[in-house]
Amino acid sequence: MRRPGRDTARTGSTTVRGSSTEDEQHLLDFVSSRRGVEGFVEPRTAVSDVTLLLVAHDGEWTRRRVPSVDWAHRFANKHQVPSYDAAVVGVPQRMRDYNRRQKDQERG
Repeated sequence: MRRPGRDTARTGSTTVRGSSTEDEQHLLDFVSSRRGVEGFVEPRTAVSDVTLLLVAHDGEWTRRRVPSVDWAHRFANKHQVPSYDAAVVGVPQRMRDYNRRQKDQERG
């Protein structure tokens, strides 16, 4: 049986890639270049490790794997981004509205 690399974790029959420095840099770039950003910490699931969903004031969003729930909240706090547990509060309506606008633009 093949063993997962050091940056992956086994979850059932699925290998999940862990977070990386590139993920952290992407999150930092997002919070540095958008306004009104809020963070939504998403718990580990059967197919995904812990993720941090960042949503800007206009609903634009990004999601990246992070090392832990605590890491995600510390990252948000360090960068003055309010953070919430997504399993408790869900995702903001402005994100869903943004996704709908993007789909409408793709359709022409």
